[in-house]
Amino acid sequence: MNLNKKSWIGPALILLGLYLLFFRKEAISAGTLFGNFWPTLFVLPLGLFFHWMYFSVTNRKATGLLIPGGILFTVGLVCQLATLFNSWEYLWPGFILAPAVGLFEFYWFGNRNKYLLIPINILTVLSLLFFAVFSLGSLYNRLIFGQPVLAIALIAIGAGVMIAPRKRH
Repeated sequence: MNLNKKSWIGPALILLGLYLLFFRKEAISAGTLFGNFWPTLFVLPLGLFFHWMYFSVTNRKATGLLIPGGILFTVGLVCQLATLFNSWEYLWPGFILAPAVGLFEFYWFGNRNKYLLIPINILTVLSLLFFAVFSLGSLYNRLIFGQPVLAIALIAIGAGVMIAPRKRH
């Protein structure tokens, strides 16, 4: 067994062991492994392949390889996390972030065309906004008491504002 095989087999076995320990309570089959790890098997390696092509093979002249590499790697991470934690309804804004990551890599390692920052910033802000809205909305809906807690907090804050002494000018 050479060093290259050891460098990826060890972490793969650790991740599989952690998955079996924390996520799976029933029997493991090839179908469940494929169903839960398809992004790691297909999408992430393709994104890493584009990065490898840029950093190793092309002598860093073909920066265009970083755009699909960044997109596929980000999409692979989003899909893997959403699949493992069954959280597609919260992680879908990662698909908006994916082209921003690819374009940012192209900007960073390329000729730094400042006009690329416009779509990068628009997509990033839009993605973060959707992440925040859906995550906070979900957090609000999952509270034990939900709306009554917010109502009581608003009443207390309003009473505090009314009772607080006013400063003289």
